[in-house]
Amino acid sequence: MSEENKEIILNGIPAAPGVVHGPAFVFQHQEVDVPVYRVPESKLENEKDRFEKALLQTRSQILRVRQEIARKIGESEAQIFDAHLLVLEDKALIDETISAVEDSGNNIEHCFALVARRYIDFFDSMEDEYLRERVADIRDVSKRVLSNLLGETSLGSMGTDALSEPHILVSNSINVSDVAQIKRERILGFVSESGGRTSHAVIMARSMKVPAVVGLENASELIEISDTVIVDGYDGLVIVNPTVDSLYRYGQISEKRDTIRKIYESKVALPSETVDGSKVKIMANIEEAGEIPSVLESRAEGVGLFRTEGIVLRERQALASEDLQFDQYQRVVEQLAPLPVVIRTLDIGGDKELPGNLFGREQNPFMGFRAIRYCLKNPEIFKEQLKAVLRAATYGKARLMYPMISGVRELLEANQLLEECKLELKERGEAYSEDIEVGSMIEIPSAAYTADVIAENCSFLSIGTNDLIQYMLAVDRVNDSIAHLYDPSHPGVLRTIKAVIDMAHEKNTPVAVCGEMASDPVYVPLLVGMGADELSMSPSLIPEVKFMIRHISMGSARDLTEEILSLKRPRQIFRRLREFYRGVMKDAVGEDFLP
Repeated sequence: MSEENKEIILNGIPAAPGVVHGPAFVFQHQEVDVPVYRVPESKLENEKDRFEKALLQTRSQILRVRQEIARKIGESEAQIFDAHLLVLEDKALIDETISAVEDSGNNIEHCFALVARRYIDFFDSMEDEYLRERVADIRDVSKRVLSNLLGETSLGSMGTDALSEPHILVSNSINVSDVAQIKRERILGFVSESGGRTSHAVIMARSMKVPAVVGLENASELIEISDTVIVDGYDGLVIVNPTVDSLYRYGQISEKRDTIRKIYESKVALPSETVDGSKVKIMANIEEAGEIPSVLESRAEGVGLFRTEGIVLRERQALASEDLQFDQYQRVVEQLAPLPVVIRTLDIGGDKELPGNLFGREQNPFMGFRAIRYCLKNPEIFKEQLKAVLRAATYGKARLMYPMISGVRELLEANQLLEECKLELKERGEAYSEDIEVGSMIEIPSAAYTADVIAENCSFLSIGTNDLIQYMLAVDRVNDSIAHLYDPSHPGVLRTIKAVIDMAHEKNTPVAVCGEMASDPVYVPLLVGMGADELSMSPSLIPEVKFMIRHISMGSARDLTEEILSLKRPRQIFRRLREFYRGVMKDAVGEDFLP
């Protein structure tokens, strides 16, 4: 084998499941070349008119794409473009652009590009993956607007229509407009240097059942047109110029994974209960209304965690209004009725800064002014969200959940504001839910060790394992130097989770688990044995978790829990959990399909 065709293995982020191989088609997105020039004062109104016409033209283009996607793929996928329309209608973005023209006297294209760049930089700096992925929407829309202002007739087609055979698309960035214009039969898979699991392009790729790997640095430079490429959307691997052995091995892996996935999916409509009849509710985590079809397809029993940060942070300089929030919550609650929807109030701060840096940059944001702490100090902002949820709850079965509760005092203060909201809605003559259920997240050690007191004052608890582990072990998950110390198998973590469940059950309060542990089939038997009433996760992970639950007994899960809690070392614990998992899977699907 020549040096040029030597096999290269690239590691990225698994975004859409599946294994494919074929020739690569490499496409590089180019930035729009935006001129800058002075505009006479007498022509400034003309610049504003050009901007308005470009916005209308862009809106028309997006609506046409939306209509086409609804026809070809489905309404739920088409709803992705509603986010683009929201960007286009963002009053702050429009007003800032107009002000920039008036203040600088420069042309509208230049001013809009500067304002859009500030928005992109703001969201791109966030650690939260979902909020960061909204950058792609802003970039996509701003490119359309700039192209229309400059009189360009095309955004630059990827040229896939000219391909004589299906290819794997490799690009520095793949946005949802790219995916929308591609004919499915011409694409085997996606490889992108940027993006994450929650980008709209990835959501659409999953809907189209196109395997995808993202976050591959320099992929569009390392891979050349017509290189043979394997895309492993399960493990996030891309193999360039694979050897014969690699092709054979991945052919076998692909067949096994497709078979086991079909087995999981074939059982997803069956009840989520152990072989000896113990029920464990399986719920979905979502972040927007566009995920509702996935929730229904996965046969989730409702939404256990509806993250609202992407809804509340619609604008950079201000939080979304009560009415805008109500519209979004109402859509989800009504479409999923009578299934329950747990709406978590604003969890901002820590790795998610507020628009306009409203409370300043902190030295240690994870320990600082975030989530319920921010909401209680800013009751008018908090009450806007509470009122929106109370109104939306009349359309189905909504529940309310507060994040980062450290003790019962915060819970009672939040509930007092909730009662004030009910009175204000009543005075306004608005319909609202009088008896909405309220729950508390358990993610701080102080809350974990007072779970019995908290449980007495709410309807349910939800253990957020990601933050609980982080706080208990003093490990910042986004700090590469110590991220290896983040360990769900730590005895202190597991004993704490068991204690929370036991304390809550003593008060007849149900307990959910909604962190990453809940979606890991290795940990699921342990959580079931501990007594978790409900597990909540991404819809795509539900089939495997439900399959695991249906192949264990409550008796064996409790025996496993007793054994695990007696062990003292994380590695020893994980080894035993892994051994149990493999034993269940061997009996359920056979040794050939063991991971």
